[in-house]
Amino acid sequence: MSLTRQATPAATARGAAVALHDVVKRYGRGPGAVTALDGVSLNVEPGRFTCLLGASGCGKSTLLSLVAGLDELTAGSIDHVDRPVAMMFQESALFPWLTVSGNVEIAMQVKGVGRAERRRRARELLEVVRLSGFADKRPHELSGGMRQRVALARALAQDASVLLMDEPFGALDAMTRDLLHDELERIWRERNLTVLFVTHNVREAVRLGDQVVLLSSRPGRVLETFDVGIERPRRIDSAPVAELAAEITDALRAEVSRHA
Repeated sequence: MSLTRQATPAATARGAAVALHDVVKRYGRGPGAVTALDGVSLNVEPGRFTCLLGASGCGKSTLLSLVAGLDELTAGSIDHVDRPVAMMFQESALFPWLTVSGNVEIAMQVKGVGRAERRRRARELLEVVRLSGFADKRPHELSGGMRQRVALARALAQDASVLLMDEPFGALDAMTRDLLHDELERIWRERNLTVLFVTHNVREAVRLGDQVVLLSSRPGRVLETFDVGIERPRRIDSAPVAELAAEITDALRAEVSRHA
């Protein structure tokens, strides 16, 4: 799914692909209201891989939903450049009655792309995610990692320059996740995407990100931003990744302990 918003002076002036200004999200009203996000300001730079990290319930997924336009702001603003965003969820959410190619094509069908062109582009995208031999398979015939590759191809089919990813590899085993890290990094660089990636895995954030944004416990606020200067390609088990991950983990533990 995607949302198109027009470029605004606030977003373009700072050179941001997405700019969040004092974002507040509150659920309910009165004394029982729950504030999920409170005063979040963040610039997501074009072409950068930004990871959002924080304890469970800190508002990471809520923030992505707001950026995607799937939820309403309580206060503040979110500015986009003039291209759509695409979102990839924790689950692949494929339609079981469609083939792999059909699941990728659905993103183009809703935009009115003709059948022959949809089929051609779907096969190209399946090649990008290294599933070119599986176009006619059904989702139940694929592994979990392969289904997430199809979901990635479907997101790419929207021609979005900003890719929002909500813990897309959280349910996968370590080896599959590591392989998909490599694939995602390759696609991100080849297609010059801007990625906003939610994770609860500190090493995953350091492995993938140009920067890691640490959110406070609820209500979510930007607590600290860590620039990742480790040369690519990276390994999740490398010493530099482990060292920075340990530093971020210490900050996260301190925040969680403060709210325990």
